[in-house]
Amino acid sequence: MTTALVLIDLMPRIIALELAPHRGDEVLDRCRRLAAVFRAQGRAVVQVRVERPGVAEQPPGSGFAEGLVEPGDVVVVKRTVGAFHGTDLDEQLRLRGVDTLVLAGLVTTMGVESTARAASDHGYELEFVADAMSGLAADEHEFAVGRIFPRFGTVRRTDDYR
Repeated sequence: MTTALVLIDLMPRIIALELAPHRGDEVLDRCRRLAAVFRAQGRAVVQVRVERPGVAEQPPGSGFAEGLVEPGDVVVVKRTVGAFHGTDLDEQLRLRGVDTLVLAGLVTTMGVESTARAASDHGYELEFVADAMSGLAADEHEFAVGRIFPRFGTVRRTDDYR
């Protein structure tokens, strides 16, 4: 089994939003920790960010958080909510023999959940790092983590990855 970490939308403009139950900077810190673990184990780290289609210039803060992407990371730019549609994410993962995705990032019920549903449709096994993601509202996050994600895979915490 080959596992990759997929980090969703860790961009300054999204990290700065009012998020719950975890602040954006807390999620970013946990995602950095996860990425360090995966890199040390020689596993793929996929960094995903969104660009708004049809605009001449992206809003300020649309790049990745400073120092997040490292050489060797797979970078995917999406133009929809989920990371699979209209991107080469599936191809990049298949080239690396990946069959299991560990998902984290922002926002739980948007980019993370949309990517998870598509990943399941593509046949990937899924793990969700509940404390390394956050929502626009705590109850939305908790519902996804407690009720939706267990139907697609296993829900874990950052400290489960060492």
